Amino acid sequence: MSATVTEHSPTPQQGKGPQPAETKSWKATIGLSVVAVLSLLLFGLTTPSGVQTTFTVATSSDFITLPSITVPARAAAVVLSVVAILLAAYVGFRANQFRKVGIWLPIVFGMAVLGALLTWAGADRSGTTIQLTGLLTSALFLAVPLVFGSLAGTLCERSGIINIAIEGQLLAGAFLAALVGSMAGNAYVGLIAAPIAGALVGLLLAIFATKYWVNQIVVGVVLNMLVIGLTSFFFSTMMTDDPSLNRALSLPQIDIPLLASIPIIGPVLFQQNLLVYIMYVVVIVLQIMLFKSRWGLRVRAVGEHPKAADTVGIKVNRTRVRNTVLGGAVAGLGGAFFTVASGLAFGKEMTAGKGYIALAAMILGRWSPRGALAAALLFGFADALRVQFGIIGSAIPSEFLSMLPYLVTILAVAGLVGVSRPPAAEGIPYKK
Repeated sequence: MSATVTEHSPTPQQGKGPQPAETKSWKATIGLSVVAVLSLLLFGLTTPSGVQTTFTVATSSDFITLPSITVPARAAAVVLSVVAILLAAYVGFRANQFRKVGIWLPIVFGMAVLGALLTWAGADRSGTTIQLTGLLTSALFLAVPLVFGSLAGTLCERSGIINIAIEGQLLAGAFLAALVGSMAGNAYVGLIAAPIAGALVGLLLAIFATKYWVNQIVVGVVLNMLVIGLTSFFFSTMMTDDPSLNRALSLPQIDIPLLASIPIIGPVLFQQNLLVYIMYVVVIVLQIMLFKSRWGLRVRAVGEHPKAADTVGIKVNRTRVRNTVLGGAVAGLGGAFFTVASGLAFGKEMTAGKGYIALAAMILGRWSPRGALAAALLFGFADALRVQFGIIGSAIPSEFLSMLPYLVTILAVAGLVGVSRPPAAEGIPYKK
């Protein structure tokens, strides 16, 4: 919350004297240009001439069966890379006029580069096609824990609490979902139990951060280690001794009538299980609540200027505790993805660092549910690409695609894709 100006007389900066010139930022232009040129060199010019790439979009459940798309590989990769270069040039043109570009541009730019990559990867693959619908479906499904984790981080950090414990909250949710679901013999019961485990980890984080003023990054890392140790211990003893406590239960797929039959969109969005549909609702509700409601205004005030929020009667630490517990519950719900939503039994450290990637998605999404969703989908797409390229035998190492989320986050924090500023009071205990 900023201070209100009561004086109407011109300040030195508002007077008739020379004003400081607005500086132009070329970071986004340079970053996009480098990516576009690399796309042309790596995917366009190195694609063999005279070969084709086939994209398959139809599925057996489509109401209308769309034909496969076959394109000349080299020409398509070059054209898509040139489109990306022109878009980067357009960003520079707008920057020269001190004008921003719309959200459509990075989306179209990403589609052009990814299109060139897929065309290059599928070129000269006899009998192999790029399954676009399957790729998009996998990307959405693999992004589910990242979306819930990044939403948890957004809820916490918007109120001023740094949540490094997302990894532990995901793992705790996965463990309790498997345990309770196995005991009840019902995957839906496990889905209900998952947010409870995440909320308990969030409560510990909130207590140490608001009551004892412990460094929030340190306590978050400690909580991650604590959850890893506890779940590994119970897995090695209780679950190993009694396999009935760790059964592979699965949430059934729910097809939305009519919508599930739409080509491409239907299989991707409307042939999913309950956890994915819950994700849709949570993203929409949090986006509206954080930026269009009184509750959201108070949360953001606590994260930006807690002293001013306290002055107008907002309970700062109470708000932070509630948000941290709520964020933990959301992350715990995302942890159910690894067990009951995927049809897998619980395994040691099965979250495999997804909590840290969720933090990266939160930063790239600029601490908003909508942005976190977009960033998580990007990382999920990279994970789906890794699987797809392994199937078709691509020359790109899977480790490169695994490091893509962290690389993109570094570029985002460096300002190459725009300014990314965290809440001003993030990580600072409020002491009255």
